[in-house]
Amino acid sequence: MEKSKKKLTVITLIILAITIVIVYYANHLIPFMMDDLWYSTLLFSPDPVSSLSGIIQAQAWHWHNWGGRSIAHGLLQLLLMSGENVSDVLNTLWLFLLSFTIVICSDTSVKALRNKFVSVVLTAGLITGFAANWKMSMFWQAGAANYLYITAFLLFYMFCYLREAEGEAKPLPGIVFWMIPLALITGWSNENMGPTCFIVSLIVMFLRKKSTGKIPFWMIEGSIICLFGCIMCIAAPGNFVRVSSITNDYGTLWKFFLRCYSECKALFSFQMLTVTVLASVLIMSVGIMGIKLKKAEIILLVSALLSWGAMILSPHYPDRATFGTMCLMICVIASRSMLMIEKKKEALWPLYLGAVLIWLKGMYDIGEFIAMSLGWVR
Repeated sequence: MEKSKKKLTVITLIILAITIVIVYYANHLIPFMMDDLWYSTLLFSPDPVSSLSGIIQAQAWHWHNWGGRSIAHGLLQLLLMSGENVSDVLNTLWLFLLSFTIVICSDTSVKALRNKFVSVVLTAGLITGFAANWKMSMFWQAGAANYLYITAFLLFYMFCYLREAEGEAKPLPGIVFWMIPLALITGWSNENMGPTCFIVSLIVMFLRKKSTGKIPFWMIEGSIICLFGCIMCIAAPGNFVRVSSITNDYGTLWKFFLRCYSECKALFSFQMLTVTVLASVLIMSVGIMGIKLKKAEIILLVSALLSWGAMILSPHYPDRATFGTMCLMICVIASRSMLMIEKKKEALWPLYLGAVLIWLKGMYDIGEFIAMSLGWVR
């Protein structure tokens, strides 16, 4: 057993080192581009944004004239102000921070998730391997701010509630105070994931009320503030300005068909690998090994379904927008995998090998980009 643990640690350290080098170097090769260049200004003028007050002014204009993601784009402007070198380092580190939030969301239903180091590294590999568009969701700075960074906040918000789903949990220190900014960031960040997190809070509060007869103040506080953030994000005047700028001659029925087409493409094209792996671990764990789904896992599955389905309300569903849904599915994949290992130790290495293969797929995609950028592949 000790030899097996040492092998696991050594291989994981090698995977970690390779991931850091490749992810950082790809970030280094990808410059600020497209929306990055516009958001590096005050938006309403070509002057560069250079202070926190400038970001506030820019986002006030943005909320009224172009879109409601004020917090995500405010974060983007902070990253752009820090410069490309700092952003490259932060993007690399944030991949593992996001991975950690996925692991702790999985840990809410797994008591024996002891080796978090291995779990975090492998989960980072799953993120890169499953991402429908790794470049535009994690390396393009505007995409990273909207998806890579914000998803970590969203999942941590969900973690606070999910840990209550299996029963009364010990309150996190100071949660009444820091839940205020966390819930606001969660709601005021993303049109499909924000409302999904709000619904999760309602589900968990219902379960908590049913099981204990009481709901802690921080849960009510977080839910209300998250809802307020969702309203501010979705009902922003800039969203209506932006939609009105999109002109087409399609009728209502044809628009509905196109929305359904986008939903199907997101499921069967952008996220098919993630869905296939999720289905596999569910069949193995529930159908074959008889491990019942935990409440937190059911909520995560419902959340993934909601975040995917909510995009039918959007006229545009790009591949990068599946990032949050993907992370929710990875939470369940990680949780189920650890439960299988807990019940049957022999499942460790086959599941580890499966995760490594997905990691290799992600490293190949990024490595191919690096090779083409350096002229090694033409």
